[in-house]
Amino acid sequence: MSGVSVTKGADDAVPAAGDLVVLSNVNKHFGALHVLQDIDLTITRGEVVVVIGPSGSGKSTLCRAVNRLETIDSGDITIDGKPLPQEGKELARLRADVGMVFQSFNLFAHKTVLENVTLGQVKVRKMDKKAATEKARALLDRVGVAEQADKYPAQLSGGQQQRVAIARALAMDPKVMLFDEPTSALDPEMINEVLEVMQQLAREGMTMVVVTHEMGFARSAANRVVFMADGKIVEEATPEEFFSNPRSDRAKDFLSKILHH
Repeated sequence: MSGVSVTKGADDAVPAAGDLVVLSNVNKHFGALHVLQDIDLTITRGEVVVVIGPSGSGKSTLCRAVNRLETIDSGDITIDGKPLPQEGKELARLRADVGMVFQSFNLFAHKTVLENVTLGQVKVRKMDKKAATEKARALLDRVGVAEQADKYPAQLSGGQQQRVAIARALAMDPKVMLFDEPTSALDPEMINEVLEVMQQLAREGMTMVVVTHEMGFARSAANRVVFMADGKIVEEATPEEFFSNPRSDRAKDFLSKILHH
């Protein structure tokens, strides 16, 4: 861990050296629905932040705003001290720097697993095809699906496809990885194989923002839990503090429902 203290607010215009992702006073509406309300959040290098909360609380929108899959109405988001670009090549580069793993695996069905992991390296990072292929094979081995390299996504289980999606994001050497409910579309027996890969990334120091319902992962891998409800960040704490002694009534109610059913 970087050990950098995190401060937020108007006086914090210059990011601290360890700050990687900074959201300041971020607002987002879908029509009349105010889905992100004055969000302030700072994520430091090497930190694993798990975002939890009830459905409709704005968790996925927050995650998607960080790499501009959702535009924001007001406020600022910076990655490594730079504001999010609007469009074009700069935005493509940002998306390479900010790896994203979705609920659905979003793999190209007509390309092999190896081609899926190689494509972005060649197209966006302008990497030599041979080097990209070697790197892709190493990453597929790292996430435990090396033997699936020549298969097509439809020939893989959901857990295997999600691990390929993680390898594809890692191939771009991202500064931060965003996970938007990466296990929610998986059968129960496949969830652990994906969480194990994510646990390993956390141990290796990857900066991660994880939207999830997996409380075991939040307890064991997170440096910080961010609890959202009704478009706001209600509470932030270490996993130990949050799960043993939540401060807000909203968090207490949420935990009582999910931990005791």
